[in-house]
Amino acid sequence: MAATDTSASTGKLRRDAGVIGLLFASTTSMIGSGWLFGAYHASKIAGPLSVWSWLIGAAIIMLIALCFAELSTMFSKSGALVHMSHASHGATLGRLWGWMLFLSYAPVPAVEAEGIVTYANNYLPYFIKADGSGTLTAMGFLASAVLLSVLALLNLLAIKALLRVNNTVTWWKIAVPLVTVVGLVVASTHWGVWHAAPGTYSSQGVFTAIPAAGIVFSFLGFRTAIDLGGESANPGRNIPMAVIGSVLLAAVVYVLLQVAFIMALSPDDLKGGWSHLNFVGSAGPFAGLAATLGMGWLAMLLYVDAYISPGGTGLIYITGGSRILYAVGDTDSGPNALTKTTGTGVPWLAVIVMWAVGVFFLLPFPAWQLLVGYISSITVLTYGLGPIVLMVLRRSQPDAPRAFRLRGAEILAPLAFVCSNLVIYWTGFYTDSILFAMLLVGFAIYAFIFHVVQKHSASDFGWGNIGWLAAWFGGIWVLSALGSTGNGFGIVGFWDGMLLVAIWSLVVIWLALRAALPAEETGALMERIQAGN
Repeated sequence: MAATDTSASTGKLRRDAGVIGLLFASTTSMIGSGWLFGAYHASKIAGPLSVWSWLIGAAIIMLIALCFAELSTMFSKSGALVHMSHASHGATLGRLWGWMLFLSYAPVPAVEAEGIVTYANNYLPYFIKADGSGTLTAMGFLASAVLLSVLALLNLLAIKALLRVNNTVTWWKIAVPLVTVVGLVVASTHWGVWHAAPGTYSSQGVFTAIPAAGIVFSFLGFRTAIDLGGESANPGRNIPMAVIGSVLLAAVVYVLLQVAFIMALSPDDLKGGWSHLNFVGSAGPFAGLAATLGMGWLAMLLYVDAYISPGGTGLIYITGGSRILYAVGDTDSGPNALTKTTGTGVPWLAVIVMWAVGVFFLLPFPAWQLLVGYISSITVLTYGLGPIVLMVLRRSQPDAPRAFRLRGAEILAPLAFVCSNLVIYWTGFYTDSILFAMLLVGFAIYAFIFHVVQKHSASDFGWGNIGWLAAWFGGIWVLSALGSTGNGFGIVGFWDGMLLVAIWSLVVIWLALRAALPAEETGALMERIQAGN
């Protein structure tokens, strides 16, 4: 017992996470508030074609997940996403990416809390403003902050106990959507709605719905198994199985839900077209449909699940985000105090930081749909680095141990990078402008501290290894401005814009590979990273 306590006091994490624990950690990260709202918003944007939105979204995330499945076996540490970027392009990129990852994790528990209070507002009308905007009231803000506090306290459990709780929650989160699918399909009487309101949706909506309706957001949780990799006894086997398995499992659930949602609609709900889809109780879409179809028992079940599904996702995202912060402290990208752990091996200070920043995000994004757009954009941007790192390591470290080796990576990795940039393009100019402006300000602050406050030289900063980021971010921003989505200027057509994004992505890959660290330096970095495990 003494050995365990000593290990914990020096900041070591325990290896108690098995394959089922990791699989369910990723699955519960995905099946949260997204399933409660995603089908409704996707239907409004893409009509009955929204089923294709989920299939394409799942395929894109699977491409990205396959790249990370190989990388995760080479960096089997908690917060592995941070360590990967250090190895490919040096410490500066690793530090920048570590904080970007944190800024993509921190708002997720907040958006799940918003999802809970939004559903609760159907029977406790104190949390959401009555103007139809979905914006939190002061009471709604307070309730969301309290929910975040509960999730943070639960995260102070030892990882084994936490994942045991999560396993139970995940069985529920899989069962309730499937019960919903069966209930809605059986009770549906308007199956012809698939052909209703023609001309009020288009094929373009299939793609714009992927970020805008929360489809990408609903799949983002696969990375949780990677974040907890340092707490698995057999990460080489367990992490790839958990990553790939969770995406497949979630994809099946989401597609079935979208089909059931459309089948449960009435033609009267579509009198104004798919974009004006509306029915009694639409603030809690599935529960509202269940009540309309006379299934009060299912509506009640869904109101209960509106606490459990988002709560489980928020719980595990605080877990994953705290491990990202642990890695930030472990790599000297932030305060070393972030590696402080409890007697049971939980990074307690990182958990507290996740809670505080989550509450902060409720202020500028006081509505579920507002926060989802931001999360989707920044997370997909951080995911885009994975295929780049995989290509770099395949070239510079071909003989490095890999418990899982992705077949066809020379094609799949570039395709994954192209797809991640397409998602950002589909998000639209308005959201992309906010995203890149935030990154520019953050980078300027970091560079100022590095050069002026800490007085390091330009050679230490590693400008030559990160210059390609300006081409990547700047190019995608310009292309989104030229497009017509999200208040773009409409100079370039939607499909032509997609082609230009694909071409520019290949240019960025070429630049990124040229800017990578020498093979010898990457190899030495990887040895140091693994030695610190």
